[in-house]
Amino acid sequence: MPYIIANRLHLVYYYTMKKDYSLMLKKVGLKITPARQHILEAFSADCKPVNAEYIHERLKGKDINLVTIYRTFTSLEKVGILKRVDLRKGSVYYELADHHHHHVVCTECGKTESFEVCDVDKISQGVLRKSPLFETIDQHSLELYGMCKSCSKV
Repeated sequence: MPYIIANRLHLVYYYTMKKDYSLMLKKVGLKITPARQHILEAFSADCKPVNAEYIHERLKGKDINLVTIYRTFTSLEKVGILKRVDLRKGSVYYELADHHHHHVVCTECGKTESFEVCDVDKISQGVLRKSPLFETIDQHSLELYGMCKSCSKV
């Protein structure tokens, strides 16, 4: 039975900390394959948003092609293990959905920093009060864009 998003977040966090990807895959109803395990290990090792090309490069020698990586990203996103992140870098980036956080992205060099401050609940409540169409807001995504200190000195 699929978990609700909040439970998935805790599930991904728990099994990532234990490095038990096979049990995590089993809990969400996915078949345990070497490709899925290697991809999850690569995400866990980096702790940052990455794209398929980056994972493909990291897994050189594991005989996992780019198509398999894209398909795995899609299936892991669908069950809530991965989260898509819009970094405006011309490629789709993903990260483990192991805790709630957001990003600040430099529009000059692409440097990315995570932050955990989130006051979106107040905004969501205001949106729902004024919305004639929506009853609930279940999730959100927030990325901020600006210039890092290094780029602003140039």
